Amino acid sequence: MLDFIINPFVNILLYIYQFLGAGVNDFGWAILIFTILIRLALYPLTKSQMDSAKSMQKLNEHPDYIKLQKKKKEGKIDQEKFAQEQMELYRQLGINPFGSCLPTLLQFPIIIGMYWAVTKALATSPLQLIELIPEISLQNAATLLPLNSHFLWMDLSQPERWYGLADIITKALPFLNGNGGIPILAILVVITSYFQSKMMTPTSSNPNDQSAAMSRMMALYVPVLMGWISYTYSAGLAVYFVASNLVSLMQYGLMGKLDFSKLLRRKEPAAK
Repeated sequence: MLDFIINPFVNILLYIYQFLGAGVNDFGWAILIFTILIRLALYPLTKSQMDSAKSMQKLNEHPDYIKLQKKKKEGKIDQEKFAQEQMELYRQLGINPFGSCLPTLLQFPIIIGMYWAVTKALATSPLQLIELIPEISLQNAATLLPLNSHFLWMDLSQPERWYGLADIITKALPFLNGNGGIPILAILVVITSYFQSKMMTPTSSNPNDQSAAMSRMMALYVPVLMGWISYTYSAGLAVYFVASNLVSLMQYGLMGKLDFSKLLRRKEPAAK
């Protein structure tokens, strides 16, 4: 269904892998470089998303919008009338309510494509290799296969776990027989996804603002979802998530929009 995304992703990853050469022929580096290229390609959309979040913050603090929210809470207008007046405010202020959604929606086919591209590229069984080769457009592709799936402490084709602590526990306390690995990348994905979500969540001093409350809820749920995916699926996908989040935060910094006080703030400022 997503072959038009998956096959190009496979070929780009293999091209980067081939370009790096035998000296650094780790597939993890290919994933990192490809992630940077994707984030650069999505930069215009990221900037638009940031501008939209800023516009939504201005809307949340607009006196007319605060009054509208109060009317709805007091039951003076119904949901239909509220939606009509809200859209009119959007029009007057030049706000696109869906402006921050497009980059987020684009991430889902990219994530799915990345998962299958990594899975296909890291084919190890003879049958998987036979199915992979016809989809590769590179010359002498067979010489690249099978790829080196080991990167740092992990096997990119398997869920990432660090067993160093388990080894330490086993040596120090043999009777415990420690065998549990720590999902370091999954933890990093949750943290960096949370920071990224906080950057995209408009702050609001309006206690009646339901959209801001929904955004805050999403800022909590999305990192958990991304962390679960990273914990469950191949480490190659988790590498992509961490790299993508870090590059996004760097882009926010270069745009002068990396507000550490916002990242660490737990509550919205009280209404004046």
